[in-house]
Amino acid sequence: MSETLYLSAEVREKVGKGASRVLRRAGRIPAVVYGDNQTPVAVHLEEKALKKALSSGHFFNSIVELSVDGEVLRTLPKDVAFHPVSDRPEHVDFLRVSATHAVHVKVPVAFTNELASPGIKKGGVLNIVVHELELVAIPEAIPDDITIDLTGLEIGALIHLSDVVVPEGVRVVTHEANMTIATILPPLVVVTVEETTDTKKKKK
Repeated sequence: MSETLYLSAEVREKVGKGASRVLRRAGRIPAVVYGDNQTPVAVHLEEKALKKALSSGHFFNSIVELSVDGEVLRTLPKDVAFHPVSDRPEHVDFLRVSATHAVHVKVPVAFTNELASPGIKKGGVLNIVVHELELVAIPEAIPDDITIDLTGLEIGALIHLSDVVVPEGVRVVTHEANMTIATILPPLVVVTVEETTDTKKKKK
């Protein structure tokens, strides 16, 4: 499962665009915690700490424990709004979670042992069709990624959802029963076309 991330937050006394701008100028990012049949809580957290958590590479499929005025809220990040130009985080949505209730989360697909694939060693190209899978799992069972082993796969191999092994207690959400996750394509062939005499004359 993904490691738990820890962030400190403070309750927002004021909400609205004006109050949010003031917070951002002070190096704080507004956020909201909702879900689990409880009243939403408006908070703000340190921008530097948030950026560090975002850089972990698995922010969106990690449990984030928010320390808010002495209370620890177990959450799952659901959305981060970024500035369209500076790419600075501007707002975060956190979903409250409990240890017993399953949640929906998107997890990246990772591939291992490429050098153990005869097809890739022959020059074949790994074509990834699905880069992430939506899972339903209790928070403690959320994996960092879904790993697919390429050992022994030849050119032309198709990796379907049925070939993917997910951890116990985790279910894949899909509308396609056996969708293709990846394929190993034949080597790319670069064709060089030599200019004919007629073509050269036309250019002149």
